[in-house]
Amino acid sequence: MVDKLVTIAEYMDSMQAEMAKQILEDFDIKAVVIGENAANICLAPTVITAKLQVFESNADEAKQILEEQQQGHEPEAYEVMDETDEADEPYDPKEEEL
Repeated sequence: MVDKLVTIAEYMDSMQAEMAKQILEDFDIKAVVIGENAANICLAPTVITAKLQVFESNADEAKQILEEQQQGHEPEAYEVMDETDEADEPYDPKEEEL
């Protein structure tokens, strides 16, 4: 069985599409952005969207990840520190021994 690419989202801004692609890649979902440079080759002003595509077998998971991101929830792959977590101590050059 051949897994085909499907469009899961369209963006007016190619930068947003690239950011969404990176989020999916953080979850080990391969993604591609199609049409991001199409507006550069058109002579007349046009509205061209950048399409985010993934393999069909990953489409549902990818949509869920992007929806969670859009709603402001941190997807599970991102670890969010809370007040009880210990942060690294800031670097203080005065404490460094010579």
